[in-house]
Amino acid sequence: MKINVSKNDVLSFLKDNILWLIGCSIYSISLNCFAVPNNIAQSGISGLAIVGNYLFPAISLGAINFILNVPLLVAAYFYIGKKFVGKTLWVVAMLSILLNVWGKILPPYHGTDKILVSLISGLLSGVGLALVIMTGTTTGGTDIIGRLVHKKWQHIPIGRVIMISDAVVVITAAAVFRNIESALYAVIVIFVSSAVIDKINYGMGNGKMLMIITDKGGEMSREITHRTPRGVTIVPVEGAYTGEDKQMLVCVMRNHEVQKMTKIIKSIDPNTFIIVSEANEILGKGFRKSI
Repeated sequence: MKINVSKNDVLSFLKDNILWLIGCSIYSISLNCFAVPNNIAQSGISGLAIVGNYLFPAISLGAINFILNVPLLVAAYFYIGKKFVGKTLWVVAMLSILLNVWGKILPPYHGTDKILVSLISGLLSGVGLALVIMTGTTTGGTDIIGRLVHKKWQHIPIGRVIMISDAVVVITAAAVFRNIESALYAVIVIFVSSAVIDKINYGMGNGKMLMIITDKGGEMSREITHRTPRGVTIVPVEGAYTGEDKQMLVCVMRNHEVQKMTKIIKSIDPNTFIIVSEANEILGKGFRKSI
């Protein structure tokens, strides 16, 4: 069977890999130079990998990170989809390798000011993860857990599952390191990292409203409602210059959902005209119920 691969597909793949390489490298530097030497377990599977490396120093940080992600990826293969697992597996493997590479190249920093160390670690982590998220994928870990739980129990928000999972990791790390301050520094790292990710990828608004002009409104709305938890309103419109009948899809979403939504839209109609605006207050199902 012949597989047609366009030039745009190749360029998109190369661009994604460059961003993954840079993002995973920055994230690896954050862990190896600042988090690991100072016993600060960041959130997610990477945080568990730091704990595992502390307990079993003979096993490399990258190997532990990959091993911990394998069962989650297997579950995701059956319950989420092959495409998601394929990209995530590649990123997880790249991150695991780079964790070992940068761990051997760069010296660890044992800081006396742990707050400063936490701020720098959070900043680098946020930049690295933001570059990966920008491509519509993740480094695995608690994001997969969130998706799996939401798949089974759709009334439970993915963000809440991730938050609980991260809290469990931080508490576990504090118990293993026997240092409550380790958990407090981890909170700083998580807060700074999350703020940097939001700032780089999505701006500072509370939400986004997308107005999508296309002639494939039916197909696009079905794909959006199938692959995301968001609804779509279709408004018939007419081009003033061309006089052609088109549809305008109106959709509101959380900031972190914009990148994925844009990828879905462009995969269906590369010529789609998209307007992204701030939505400072969103009331209704899936958002705030009242002011």
